[in-house]
Amino acid sequence: MEASWSSPVCSLDAVDPQLQHFVEVETQKERVQPLVHHMTELCWEKCMDKPGPKLDSLAEVCLVNCFERFIDTSQFILNRLEQIQKARPFFSESLSD
Repeated sequence: MEASWSSPVCSLDAVDPQLQHFVEVETQKERVQPLVHHMTELCWEKCMDKPGPKLDSLAEVCLVNCFERFIDTSQFILNRLEQIQKARPFFSESLSD
């Protein structure tokens, strides 16, 4: 009898890089989805006075502006966090110890 069946099927080092990337992308999507849903609700409440069969031009402009400000703000925050992280490299190094 061979004992190979009792060893782990795969170690973390042996995981396919494409599979790892796929899982990372799907995890990121899962984290973003509730945020997008929340922003959709907020922008809808802010911009839609009287829902109807068609989107009027004022509501359309309001929705576009609402989402663009959300994207701008998110990008600003990410850039700022990146700047802070670069300014404090010792902080990230100490976390990995």
